[in-house]
Amino acid sequence: MSALPRPSPGRAAEILRKVFGHVSAPFAFRLWDRTEVRFGSDNPACTAVIKSPETFVALVRNPTPYNFAVAYVEGAIDLEGDLFAAMEVANVVEDLRLTPSQKLRILLSLWRR
Repeated sequence: MSALPRPSPGRAAEILRKVFGHVSAPFAFRLWDRTEVRFGSDNPACTAVIKSPETFVALVRNPTPYNFAVAYVEGAIDLEGDLFAAMEVANVVEDLRLTPSQKLRILLSLWRR
């Protein structure tokens, strides 16, 4: 395994679906290659644009609203759409809890293609 994983966009989309798949709020992620991963039943009210695989890895290691806010302030992600809706999504994500075994499986999957 290499020290720094560089997941493919397909692998990143799969991981996003595992982590956020149960969230019913209408939002999306757009990856560095323009792949869009949508959640909820409606058109996304907001989209988090992840600019690089490195940013994706940092966020998936600890997907908290705080880490997303830091990435936004640092310019590593952009937010498109209704920013008030983004805050509602952040509130839902704040309740997101992954077990240690789920986190380990996700982190190990970062190295797969």
